[in-house]
Amino acid sequence: MTLRAGDLLRIDRAASVQFVEPMLFRLIRVLDWVTYDGWVWLDGYQLNAKGDAVARRSIFVQKAGLAALAQGWRGTP
Repeated sequence: MTLRAGDLLRIDRAASVQFVEPMLFRLIRVLDWVTYDGWVWLDGYQLNAKGDAVARRSIFVQKAGLAALAQGWRGTP
């Protein structure tokens, strides 16, 4: 999966055990910080069920566990 600014992602336990409750995440950028193989730091916005930004976050996740959602998607994760 190629990550691009503006991507809408579903973040859950597949991405990292810290995300017990799934969340929607609008990607700003992939940070170029040194990480473990297969892991990435993402900078972006946590979204509510309506798609509104509620918090800016930097998150550490497994790239293989990310799920991309269609642009314009609305609803609960």
